[in-house]
Amino acid sequence: MAFDYKKEYKEFYMPKNKPSIVDVPKMNYIAVRGKGNPNEENGEYSKSVELLYGIAYTIKMSYKGDYKIDGYFDYVVPPLEGFWWQDGIKGMDYSRKEQLNFISIIRLPDFVNEKDFEWAVKEATRKKKMDFSKVEFLVYEEGICVQCMHLGPYDDEPKTVKLMDDYAKEKGYANDITDKRYHHEIYLSDPRKCEPHNLKTVIRHPVKKI
Repeated sequence: MAFDYKKEYKEFYMPKNKPSIVDVPKMNYIAVRGKGNPNEENGEYSKSVELLYGIAYTIKMSYKGDYKIDGYFDYVVPPLEGFWWQDGIKGMDYSRKEQLNFISIIRLPDFVNEKDFEWAVKEATRKKKMDFSKVEFLVYEEGICVQCMHLGPYDDEPKTVKLMDDYAKEKGYANDITDKRYHHEIYLSDPRKCEPHNLKTVIRHPVKKI
């Protein structure tokens, strides 16, 4: 059976719909940076997602070709995630989506190194006849965060964020979103196939001890 990160690391991908404190270790990601409203048709965000999955599945299916990755095992491609921020704004202003900056990411298995990643970019470029030059190998350690499962539309996230802020304060932490620590979302539902009220999104914010 394929290794499923969501099931094996439930503390990171399947939290309850009430806040908790979590220590997120260093992980490797496929990443694409961009700007703009994520709902814009054919905008930077939708293109970034296409690029991410192009590389993610090239790596996953590598065992069928001549290139062999040391330590490879069959796995389910982890969920799409995103770091989000707006220049000059503390937190998130959901009414000004056109001002959003993002880093779209998909987690890489630990056995994938930069050499394997570079092979995948070349292979995807060759096979798909697309430009994958915006895709990067990102190493990122989030550290101590507060997180919560958000149920419902993305625009309702402020309610969940308020619960997270209150919980963090109660536990002796303060929000620590900076230009290097971001509002983080993990998408467990496909909005193209799911009614807004059924969407499941993990929201994660960096915190620091007061």
